[in-house]
Amino acid sequence: MKVWSARELRVFLKHVADERLFGLWRLAAMSGMRRGELLGLTWRYLDLDGASLRVEQQLVPTRGGASFGPPKTERSRRTIKLDSETVDVLKQHRQAQELERALAGDAYEDGDLVFCNELGAPIHPQTLTEAFARHSKPAKLAEVTLHGLRHTHATHLLTESVPLHVVAARIGDRPEIVLKTYAHLLPTSDEEAANKAASLVA
Repeated sequence: MKVWSARELRVFLKHVADERLFGLWRLAAMSGMRRGELLGLTWRYLDLDGASLRVEQQLVPTRGGASFGPPKTERSRRTIKLDSETVDVLKQHRQAQELERALAGDAYEDGDLVFCNELGAPIHPQTLTEAFARHSKPAKLAEVTLHGLRHTHATHLLTESVPLHVVAARIGDRPEIVLKTYAHLLPTSDEEAANKAASLVA
């Protein structure tokens, strides 16, 4: 599992700041959402005033295309809170999308998608994966996949002592799966635990 440090993530986000899908890259980095969840997100379930979103569907590759379906698991159907900077980026993204819709006129395919192509049609998941690779390579960072942004988000939260169950709920996984995947990031030794316990009564 390869992830970016906070510094590397900042470099990437700065590198793609002027890119059409910057809102998607920012949301992926700040939410831990899966690729299909990002591409299936609709404005109906994005509450910018309340700084939150609901994961209610995903876009999955199929033979010859892609289709919308339910989230990967029941735990994947969740509410995610957003930070203020991400909310601002998504507001700017909405304004740009409204301009694209006006320019396209009757050619625009309005499926209420937050992230779509210039004519409103869904973006194929593999197309998004390839776009991420194109943008991350010139930034001269450690090689990380698009799914690696999800791991990066979880890693940063755990190393900042966000409780395990909160991280699990945020990324839509069972706590035991998160524990198995990221156990090496949790308090590192029994010796450390012993010292912390003793410090409470010193």
